[in-house]
Amino acid sequence: MRIVGLMSGTSLDGVDAAWVETDGERVGQMGPTLTLPYEPALRRDLRRLLELAPTIAAEDPFLISCTARLTDRHAEAVNRIAAEAARAGLPEAELVGFHGQTILHRPIRPGDGVNARGYTWQIGDARALAQSTGLSVAYDFRTTDVEAGGQGAPLVPIAHAAFAAGLPKPLAVLNLGGVGNVTWLGPDGDLLAFDTGPANGPLDDWAKRSLGRDYDKDGNLALAGQADGAVLGRLMAHPYLAQKPPKSLDRLDFDRALREAGAHNLSPQDGAATLVTFAAVCVAAAARHFPEPPLQWLVAGGGRRNPAMMRALAATLSEPVRPVEVAGWNGDALEAQSFAILAARTARGLPISFPGTTGVSRPMRGGLVLGGLL
Repeated sequence: MRIVGLMSGTSLDGVDAAWVETDGERVGQMGPTLTLPYEPALRRDLRRLLELAPTIAAEDPFLISCTARLTDRHAEAVNRIAAEAARAGLPEAELVGFHGQTILHRPIRPGDGVNARGYTWQIGDARALAQSTGLSVAYDFRTTDVEAGGQGAPLVPIAHAAFAAGLPKPLAVLNLGGVGNVTWLGPDGDLLAFDTGPANGPLDDWAKRSLGRDYDKDGNLALAGQADGAVLGRLMAHPYLAQKPPKSLDRLDFDRALREAGAHNLSPQDGAATLVTFAAVCVAAAARHFPEPPLQWLVAGGGRRNPAMMRALAATLSEPVRPVEVAGWNGDALEAQSFAILAARTARGLPISFPGTTGVSRPMRGGLVLGGLL
């Protein structure tokens, strides 16, 4: 199948899109990729929507407006990819893998009552996207897993396994978006995956609040500061770090902990350095849950472009830390490519989440398809 995968992650910075040929188990030809940044007003409104999501009504005009604008941006990404693929002589895509934008993620957590139910919410209008692009659309990848008691995240580990088929194992694939998540791939095909903790999200918020910047470009802010040991100590005591997988996070889960730890009283430089160091400490804490140490860490997502973040990881982890490009992967497009693989699996009725990745009791199918492929 030829699929356009889309991903708009917890960094809220834009839409990644990628043309992929795949049957959901193997990766064939890889086509064009692109990133369409969100307009500043849309990014600002999506960030506000994270705060409003726990109480906002589905018919709220602000939510409806954000959803429509977000969907339009995704449609633009699909149409641009289609044009680039045509220029390259590639076949037309037949399916879109549409994740949407997560605005609230509340799976069942330790301490929840026996009658607790998980909840996850990704905005985006799949029907409007199908109409705008003329393609079938696979979407709503997380709900089935959460309703079955799973964490609903991470979902990309099965795609990581497809990409890493020929690489030595054990291997750790670390994605640093707004939240960090890791996939541990064992030599016998074992999968373990979970969210490590905050990554770029708090750092982006810090840069915006401190200096009016969307992010810490080239890690310059963090590299100019010193991590505050007292704040770090308080953050490292957060129970999430000791919690065993399966586990996953909402984009804002650590906001209160950051305020209570006193991070917001630091200088712009020291605050950035502290947040970067904390992200790396979270990854090191995650490694304690692996069945055995990885041979190397391959890093994807925007965090790999932050020299301060990569330096902190190298100082914190015992194994080599490298960007995924050393394996021939595209670290900017990997999640979009992964959702193309998940779309293929959805269309074929293959499982997309597993006991070792989300904590479900058995491998679970997931997602819905609008169009003629099911």
